[in-house]
Amino acid sequence: MATKLLLTFAICRLIVTVGLTLEPTELLRLGLTVDPFDVESASADFGLMTKVEPLAVLRPSSAKDVAQFVKAAYESSHGFTVSARGHGHSINGQAQTGTGVVVQMSGVGSGGKPRVWGDDMYVDVWGGELWIDVLKSCLAYGLAPKSWTDYLYLSVGGTLSNAGISGQAFHHGPQISNVHELDVVTGKGELMTCSKEQNPELFHAVLGGLGQFGIITRARISLEPAPQRVRWIRVLYSNFSAFTKDQEYLISLHGNQKFDYVEGFVIVDEGLINNWRSSFFSPRNPVKISSLGSNNNGGVLYCLEITKNYHESTAETIDQEIEALLKKLNFIPTSVFTTDLPYVDFLDRVHKAELKLRSKGMWEVPHPWLNLFVPKSKIADFDRGVFKGILGNKTSGPILIYPMNKNKWDDKSSVVTPDEDVFYLVAFLRSALDNGEETQSLEYLTNQNRQILKFCDEDGMKVKQYLPHYKTQSEWKEHYGSKWDRFQRMKMKFDPRHILASGQNIFTPTFLSSSNMMVMDIPIPIKQKARESIDF
Repeated sequence: MATKLLLTFAICRLIVTVGLTLEPTELLRLGLTVDPFDVESASADFGLMTKVEPLAVLRPSSAKDVAQFVKAAYESSHGFTVSARGHGHSINGQAQTGTGVVVQMSGVGSGGKPRVWGDDMYVDVWGGELWIDVLKSCLAYGLAPKSWTDYLYLSVGGTLSNAGISGQAFHHGPQISNVHELDVVTGKGELMTCSKEQNPELFHAVLGGLGQFGIITRARISLEPAPQRVRWIRVLYSNFSAFTKDQEYLISLHGNQKFDYVEGFVIVDEGLINNWRSSFFSPRNPVKISSLGSNNNGGVLYCLEITKNYHESTAETIDQEIEALLKKLNFIPTSVFTTDLPYVDFLDRVHKAELKLRSKGMWEVPHPWLNLFVPKSKIADFDRGVFKGILGNKTSGPILIYPMNKNKWDDKSSVVTPDEDVFYLVAFLRSALDNGEETQSLEYLTNQNRQILKFCDEDGMKVKQYLPHYKTQSEWKEHYGSKWDRFQRMKMKFDPRHILASGQNIFTPTFLSSSNMMVMDIPIPIKQKARESIDF
């Protein structure tokens, strides 16, 4: 009883502070809480580089709850911001707010279970649903979404607000290219259904819109028959030109005579060839970089990662299909590594690595990640200047590199990509560790990210950040280029008070005075863990 009275008192104080028109009992019904644990949880994210405490946290049970609360925020006399948060996997505080309320979309009791429409080949899911749970629900019907992210413990609304990419994107496009329909709560508190046919402006703006135009409460995702098994193959290259030529060839293939997933990564560390995402290269049979000719290539190797999906009924022909595709590639002949596993195990491969890192106390450390879209015409320059230059021979996490086809991306969405038919994702997915090695410290890795961006700028590469992070609106204008005018126009239409997703630092909420327009992020004390080894 005393706890409830204290909670009611705290909410009453919040009502006065921000000018809410809702009664305390109604706010409690909607799921508003100022519980210290909830507030603390919402103040940090996966990046662990900023910490910003919200005024309160909302745990809604329906889209109507979200709409009612956002409408109250929009109509409040003093004004406050509203930031949707899924599984908290942002890097630079994008889902944080120090001037309002975090809407915790992921969690038990939110939004209901995914509803699979088997005959129509789509699934309706709550915006806070994790992709791993979407997968499990769909597999019960023998179906699965077409396009994925490498890590499945991300929310549907979170990835659709960015793009959602993995090795299937070359063929199916990003996740935002596989959405039929959305329910969205705008910055005015309006709950709107949108698609290419219904409210298309909102539909295209929200997809890849960084949460600026609305909170996704439902998404209708396209499905396909789920394969049963995956043949997972890695081959190595010492020649970057041969590596990229083969990657670009593989993403040009169509029909059944292609791989189903094409990714790759860069190996700059000396010693064992390994990667965070699996124990693919057995430590009992170590492979040394020096044994594969990388010493003649600046100490750098490149790994092509490909898969072929299949059903047990077609297992007899899978070897022949793969052999025919591999014959056309120019990898190091002695470097073929193959494994076979269930489809769900392949999709959920990163989670196993997560559990391994957690067991070593190495998951909850700062993650100064940098994700770039690099034009095909500049990828060789990037290799020379970054992989063989800026990075040296040490890194602190995987470096992904793989190409995608621009024609699989809808230019009407808010996402910005390079203006070439083929462009590469280059993702520096590194962890800052307090193990005494300067090259693995947060300061060193952050400075190295700046060097990489400076190199790209001075070389005129016209790269675009994926999961972008900028501190000034002029930088955002440059990022969006010709899309900026439309982006700004959609903001004024759907979130005129600029109350949504203020942690992106794109627009300043209208209720903040000019003397108050500073970024709210506060550096978090970083407790880094001593590194044993990242050998999986």
